[in-house]
Amino acid sequence: MRIGVLTSGGDAPGMNACIRAVVRAAISMGHEVVGIYRGYAGLLREEFYKDERGHPMMNLRSVSDISRRGGTILHTSRCKEFYTDDGLRKAAEVLRRNKIDALIPIGGDGTFRGAVALAKYWDGQIVGCPGTIDNDLIGSDYTIGFATAVHTAVEAVDKLRDTADAHERMFLVEVMGRHSGYIALYTAIAAAAEIACIPETPTDTGEIVRLLHDLKLRGKTSVMIIVAEGDERGGAAVLQKALCEVKCPYEVRVLALGHLQRGGSPVPQDRILASRLGDFAVHAILQGKSGVMAGEQKGELVLTPLEETFAAHRPVPEVYVKLLETLAT
Repeated sequence: MRIGVLTSGGDAPGMNACIRAVVRAAISMGHEVVGIYRGYAGLLREEFYKDERGHPMMNLRSVSDISRRGGTILHTSRCKEFYTDDGLRKAAEVLRRNKIDALIPIGGDGTFRGAVALAKYWDGQIVGCPGTIDNDLIGSDYTIGFATAVHTAVEAVDKLRDTADAHERMFLVEVMGRHSGYIALYTAIAAAAEIACIPETPTDTGEIVRLLHDLKLRGKTSVMIIVAEGDERGGAAVLQKALCEVKCPYEVRVLALGHLQRGGSPVPQDRILASRLGDFAVHAILQGKSGVMAGEQKGELVLTPLEETFAAHRPVPEVYVKLLETLAT
């Protein structure tokens, strides 16, 4: 069997570890792996990884020592053409022409939406792996890259604490999460921030200012607020303006971490998760499965239909929301 593997959409630390697992699991069972560069865009252009002899095939050496590296050796992109009927037909023809029997796309909801669309034009098997720092897919407790993104954000907040204390200021730290508050909430708890503003809960500036006045009265000289970029009031800069309009008792500075959260060497948790899911995806294909995502729930490996992984918003744990409130106030 010939299995194609690609990474698509936003990069996530641990994607390389997943690629390595796919390649080594497949080869160990006597199958071939074709690495597809630049996601669905590279598929349309037939941009394949080539070995030292120029063959469009990945081997054991292709993935040697890549688990510790951030990014993705196959690169990634977003591709509007792929979401057209002509683009999907072309992709299906490329897969057939290159005798690819199955595909393992590594990515987030956009990647899986594309995979679902492709399945209408191509009869090969598709098993996805969840590679996104947002942790917003249904079907896996954690997605590849989430733990590293939180680790990076916490390190940044820890360093900001020093300058916040020195200048007696409040920082609004904006983290990624267009539709999900997972990174913001987990970062806030781990970094001992006072408040997290996330899409899943209302952001009441009046209530925030009341809390800030209480903290000031208790002798708190510096404050950290973690803001998800997808908070319903807008990002950190918008919140800063709103807080100043209602007489915030602290001098405020804003820092948006942005794409910093996607980079860096993946933490062991992401490397292990990526390795498990990559290996599991190959086994699922060899068992005849298709149209599903490989995930991990409560320590068990599970398969979830691709359509279900993005069909609804995945809420943040309410117990964590209450935990933050308790610890901060």
